[in-house]
Amino acid sequence: MVNTGDTAWILTSAALVLLMTPGLALFYGGMVRAKSVLNMMMMSFGALALIGVLWVLYGYSIAFGNDVGGGLLGNPTEFLGLNGLMEDLTSEAGGLPTMAFVGFQAVFAIITVALISGAIADRAKFGAWMVFAGVWATVVYFPIAHWVFDFDADGHIGGWIANDLLAIDFAGGTAVHINAGAAALALALVLGRRRGFGREAMRPHNLPLVMLGAGLLWFGWFGFNAGSALAANNSAAVVWVNTLVATCAAILGWLATEKLRDGHATSLGAASGAVAGLVAITPSCSSVSPVGAIIVGLLAGAVCALAVGLKYKLGYDDSLDVVGVHLVGGLWGTIAVGFLATAEAPAGVDGLFYGGGVDQLWRQVVGALVVMVVSFGATWIIGTVIQRTMGFRLTEEDEVTGIDNVVHAESGYDFTSLGSGGSTAPLAGQARAEARNTEGVRA
Repeated sequence: MVNTGDTAWILTSAALVLLMTPGLALFYGGMVRAKSVLNMMMMSFGALALIGVLWVLYGYSIAFGNDVGGGLLGNPTEFLGLNGLMEDLTSEAGGLPTMAFVGFQAVFAIITVALISGAIADRAKFGAWMVFAGVWATVVYFPIAHWVFDFDADGHIGGWIANDLLAIDFAGGTAVHINAGAAALALALVLGRRRGFGREAMRPHNLPLVMLGAGLLWFGWFGFNAGSALAANNSAAVVWVNTLVATCAAILGWLATEKLRDGHATSLGAASGAVAGLVAITPSCSSVSPVGAIIVGLLAGAVCALAVGLKYKLGYDDSLDVVGVHLVGGLWGTIAVGFLATAEAPAGVDGLFYGGGVDQLWRQVVGALVVMVVSFGATWIIGTVIQRTMGFRLTEEDEVTGIDNVVHAESGYDFTSLGSGGSTAPLAGQARAEARNTEGVRA
């Protein structure tokens, strides 16, 4: 029999997680320069549209079909087009209609792909991004989701991390954040640095937009984490509280680090700290106490605030700090389970600091490192093939002009039309000419 309360909670959680992708579009959109805001937001909306379709066609089957590859791959033909699932109940989620579970997992796939886009802001062709998104989801995300999220149940065989390694990843520290962060690093290296990186100021053009996006992400994240309990129960309640308090602590950790390092606590730091805390508590929210969640969040805020500066020391151009926040935060949150887990929490496992020894710790480390290495390597190959075939990066001239004008023939802020009755659409040719004139002056 369908559990209507649990079903209502999961459908609500799915809607909350779906809202996170438009929230991410606002968060990322505010962080780029004004000439790139629409393209940055379009990369999130493009991922939403494409991955939603692919998930229904074959993505769910690869991720949650019966295993056909030693814990590495679900049967890609078992649920093609979600065939046979409209009247079935999933034993894995007991009492939930299968389609509720399908919808909930779909929005995880969508936002994971969208997260990567922040690393290549200002310089990637939109068409190439869409090709990458489809290939990466198929080759990387769907199989890794099978590893992490697909549990054995009633004759169904799932993925190796969930069932053999027994690493704890409650809501996606490995499958979502380490996965996206490693992919972001690989793609940033394939595309290379933005023109002027390290020499020209590339400040966020709209900080209120960034803070609005962060707020929507935080709001949606309660569905992301607490919804992963797959029931309206005590586990969901504990996870909800841990998600709240870890994020609060992470903001404090990031702002304190900024104040000590730079002399200022910034709005961008508060928004970034919130996301860092959310990332870190995602894998550990079911296994730590509320006090443990504060520790996870506080350290995530401080560590990620320091990690975002690595791109200048190491020379890679991760435009919007996907590596510093999602890769580093995901690694810390995943490994923190091995230290801070307590058997009193819903996961029922003791970490090193609670007398559990290193048993859970090594499992967390192996799961995190394998996902990172596989995602980085596969993304490097996919990105390199696209770059050498159809071309992934914009030309330097188009990058100077601005990707919004060149690719989308639009502008996020068209002040030239104020007081005139003419067209509000900017002329890409005129913009290119102005860019060439500017280059001549600089030369």
